[in-house]
Amino acid sequence: IAQWGYSAIFVIVILGNVGFPVPEETTLIVAGYLVWRGDLELPWVLSVGVVSAAAGDNIGYWIGRRYGAGMLERFRRLVRVTPQRFESMRGFVIRHGPFGVFVARFIAGLRFLAGPLAGAIGLRFIPFTTANVLGALVFVPVAVGVGYAGGYGVGAHVEWILRMTGKAEYLIVTVALILVGAILVRRVLSAFHN
Repeated sequence: IAQWGYSAIFVIVILGNVGFPVPEETTLIVAGYLVWRGDLELPWVLSVGVVSAAAGDNIGYWIGRRYGAGMLERFRRLVRVTPQRFESMRGFVIRHGPFGVFVARFIAGLRFLAGPLAGAIGLRFIPFTTANVLGALVFVPVAVGVGYAGGYGVGAHVEWILRMTGKAEYLIVTVALILVGAILVRRVLSAFHN
């Protein structure tokens, strides 16, 4: 994100809201951290984030509206959402309507399908768009704010570690090795318990 900046934010957030399971929340949090570091400007991050989130959900809505439940079923299998989870998401949007679209913005795993689901079930466009834009206006600043606050909380420590190691690659490789090791140890231990 630091290298591609606002373009990366736009592409990742719009794809996440069209219906692809990409790390849009993480992208916004990292963008907030980069604002704290001075690499990105807060007004631009917020503007790009809100516009791409709202636009992506609207595109997803029109795709769902145009191609309906059949396309969503194929897409569900492609992104590996279980039938039970999909029906739960669908029921949530049906039961709660525009409010469900607003709330879905804050629920990982439901956010990326809210627009296409709303379109496929025939939620009217104006109530959908109102909830969608309001959700984006709240969600994006919160996610960016978490990253910015994280800069204050841990950012100084991360910067110190990077200065001490000299290269970010060493830190990333170290963390990755620790995670892989932890996963392997957990699998071995669970194999012995079973």
